[in-house]
Amino acid sequence: MSPFLRRAAPLAVAAGLLASATAVLHAQAGTTTKPATAASDAASIERGRYIARIGGCNDCHTPGYAPSGGKVDEKDWLVGDRLGWQGPWGTTYPGNLRLVLSKMSEDDWVRVAKSAQYRPPMPWFALHDMTEADLRAFHRFVRHLGPAGEPAPAYLPPGQAANGPVIAFPSPPKH
Repeated sequence: MSPFLRRAAPLAVAAGLLASATAVLHAQAGTTTKPATAASDAASIERGRYIARIGGCNDCHTPGYAPSGGKVDEKDWLVGDRLGWQGPWGTTYPGNLRLVLSKMSEDDWVRVAKSAQYRPPMPWFALHDMTEADLRAFHRFVRHLGPAGEPAPAYLPPGQAANGPVIAFPSPPKH
């Protein structure tokens, strides 16, 4: 046997043993106990809560959140709003994310969030930039809150009068 093979053989055996041990550990990890999963879920839910706060989701999707400086009880978060946003696109209403996401799987939410293009003023492009892990955390947080509230009013096309208060955006200047 060549000197190279003589030195490499023990390394190959060690690598094989390491690979086998890793495979066993991964197999055992598949049987994770509930406390580890609960801790992981709790961390993910907390991350989703953080994203809802810093992402501005509550500013539109939680009635009274922005005017109160964020002083709305979490049990009332993300239920949509009857305050319309009106502009050249028509009138849009912030959806009730708690009802919408209660009917949507995590995978479906990630697909929608990464591809949807909503009407103004929704910053859909910010959803496209979020990581998959953050989108999943947000979904878990909203599902953790549970369904609540009523569906938001339906979109109104341009020229159709809104039944209730709106924030009106002027048409952009023509160049």
